[in-house]
Amino acid sequence: MSPIPVTAAGRSLRERRCAFLMQQTADRHDNSPLTQAKLYTVMAFSAPGRQGFTGQSLHSNTPMSFSKILVVDDEPAIREMLRMALELEGNQCVEAGSASEAMPLIVDERPDLILLDWMMPEVSGLELLRRLKRDDSLKEIPVIMLTAKTEEHSAVNGLDAGADDYINKPFRPKELISRINAVLRRSDSHSDGETLECEGLILDPVGHRVFIGEQLIEMGPTEYRLLKFFMSHPERAYSRGQLLDQVWGSNVYVEERTVDVHIRRLRKALRPTSDVDYGRYIQTVRGTGYRFSQRISPT
Repeated sequence: MSPIPVTAAGRSLRERRCAFLMQQTADRHDNSPLTQAKLYTVMAFSAPGRQGFTGQSLHSNTPMSFSKILVVDDEPAIREMLRMALELEGNQCVEAGSASEAMPLIVDERPDLILLDWMMPEVSGLELLRRLKRDDSLKEIPVIMLTAKTEEHSAVNGLDAGADDYINKPFRPKELISRINAVLRRSDSHSDGETLECEGLILDPVGHRVFIGEQLIEMGPTEYRLLKFFMSHPERAYSRGQLLDQVWGSNVYVEERTVDVHIRRLRKALRPTSDVDYGRYIQTVRGTGYRFSQRISPT
């Protein structure tokens, strides 16, 4: 494979980093169609002049809300490029280089969406997908398959196994972002009417009510939205800024400390008696913000 020229002049730090990773990919691999497809994907993300490298959204008309996305690919350069594109859209990116690395991350991190490479050593992406769909606690996590395979039966196999979407390499960053947005929107719409329950704490999104057992819990609309967000995204730490964007909206200006006030109110509402305290599930994460967790740290 011919070397890819790297010219530093006139490039941003991100562009130079991308060019370096492209060169690494070219140096390590042969000229096989699979390698070419993966390299072209890297090149697509690093092309000079792309909006993503100016700090603006790659798809500003329909920006993604903050989401945690797991990228599973055995190529470090591909993971790096995907991470850059996703983080430029305001998302948190978690990475795994194999199925064995991915499984504990999926269980512990509970990503909102998984970008899963088909062609991986040992356990393929398709086999990992099948394992996820057999697990009742993980099968609802949406998955987009990434692959250099172009045969129609490959797409059918992936979709039949439970993939929410399928995209061939090489692909354009804007197309990938659009597909992620679409899958996340579908996932959110499916879960909007589902009752959320945690150890006797019940949130009814249709009736817009919260119960502890049979007892109706009174709380304000902001506290309700906070609780709904927390219960929909358990075991994850969110900063005050992220909570403001998700619960108040990115176009509303309020001080970050406003979150603390509403957290105190929500904890109080979830502690109707001295014997019942669901407020302890809303935990302070020092240096970060808050999370909703049933795992109570010993005092």
